[in-house]
Amino acid sequence: MTLVRSSGTLALANLTDQALRVRAVEAASTYDTDTLVQVTHAYMTTGSRKGARTSAKTLAAYSLAVRDFVPWAQTNGVQLLRPGRRDGGRYVAQLQTRPSQGRGKTGTLSAATVAQYVAGARALYRALRWAGATEAQPFEDAHVPPDPTPGIVKNPPYMREVDDVLPHCDPRLAALLLLCAHAGLRVTEALTLKVSDIQGAQLTVHGKGGKVRRVPLGRRVRTALQGLPPVTADGHLFDWQYHQVQYRMRRAFTAAGHQLAWRGFHAARKHSGTRLYRATKDFTRVGLFLGHSSVDTTRRYVALEENDVQNEVEDF
Repeated sequence: MTLVRSSGTLALANLTDQALRVRAVEAASTYDTDTLVQVTHAYMTTGSRKGARTSAKTLAAYSLAVRDFVPWAQTNGVQLLRPGRRDGGRYVAQLQTRPSQGRGKTGTLSAATVAQYVAGARALYRALRWAGATEAQPFEDAHVPPDPTPGIVKNPPYMREVDDVLPHCDPRLAALLLLCAHAGLRVTEALTLKVSDIQGAQLTVHGKGGKVRRVPLGRRVRTALQGLPPVTADGHLFDWQYHQVQYRMRRAFTAAGHQLAWRGFHAARKHSGTRLYRATKDFTRVGLFLGHSSVDTTRRYVALEENDVQNEVEDF
């Protein structure tokens, strides 16, 4: 039987069961990383729970993980289709002791990075089972210790930095910062915003997984958006890629004297979550505002004040 080679993940998903199995077995046997990434993508977009709604960010993260795990497996004598029962744990241990190579970072990989790599490797094995190549589950019993430091402590919200940085932004960049810091949008949600999504004091947000939510816009956000001309014929307000807007915002933080405070756009989203919680004391309402499916997720976006319940316990 002759197989037609194609780089498209949809082409892989459209293969017969036998052809897909042959392709996956061949790739795993030869440690063909590129094809294994494609198999993983094909599974994630057609066979996983989210299917075609799997985000590009998730696919990119899993691709990075597969490209890390497969060479490690080859170097360390792991047969991908018949891994040993301890090989998953070996990979986790290796990740936990690997030096961090991030810019300006020291020490070993963070717990979040380790978890992301292991999640990608697990997705690879789900994909190989989906393709009929193996039933192996080397990461079934592999334990990934959680980070003992809460994310809200490691990456706290911006607070006064927002007002300090705004004067150093051009109008479009300022509107983007306010959409994240005051309207609680993910930067990817803000970058896809269209003029038609704005209806007075309400904003229609197309979020992760195809979810749509309505977000109230405060006075400062409305003012920033008013008169901001679209940059594309179909009404988009931004035409920046993520790396471009990150570069611009980093420069604005530096100009404001906060170059060491820049922690990405998620800290701006935590700014909105923290301020709204302090006003409402209601995690459910904050979660709806931020577009979270679980209140447990929302708790990671709120910086609680020390002795927040002092008044409540005063007369116990």
